[in-house]
Amino acid sequence: MIPEINIWAVLLATLSSMVVGSVWYTPKVFGNYWMKVANVTPSGEAKDAVKPILITLVVSFVSALVLAGSAAISQHFYGGNFLANTLITAVILWAGFTAARFITHDAFEGRPAGLTVLNCAHELVTLVVMGLIIGLFGISAA
Repeated sequence: MIPEINIWAVLLATLSSMVVGSVWYTPKVFGNYWMKVANVTPSGEAKDAVKPILITLVVSFVSALVLAGSAAISQHFYGGNFLANTLITAVILWAGFTAARFITHDAFEGRPAGLTVLNCAHELVTLVVMGLIIGLFGISAA
């Protein structure tokens, strides 16, 4: 069985990921710190950002789709409030997959703890915003 997914919610959640990332990694927010601790030097060429942005768009769509499907399954299993189930599902998926994997890989790669915390926090905010959008839209597209 395939869970019922509201594609409009998934598309809007995908776009929200781009907005959260754009704000989060802007130089005046966390961008300067991120570039310093991640040892990233921007080329200054807009064309160099096209490929990472397209990749981000695709993986954000996959994340939103998986979250929507997981939330629908959670709703079917637990019942109750869809928004609450979606937000709880987003946090559980973040902790169990995203944060756990970031922490493991960053530890083995010797990345600074501050970078790990920054990136994990960004992913948490991204998934919670996605969860909020998906939860507010509900399961079925009208």
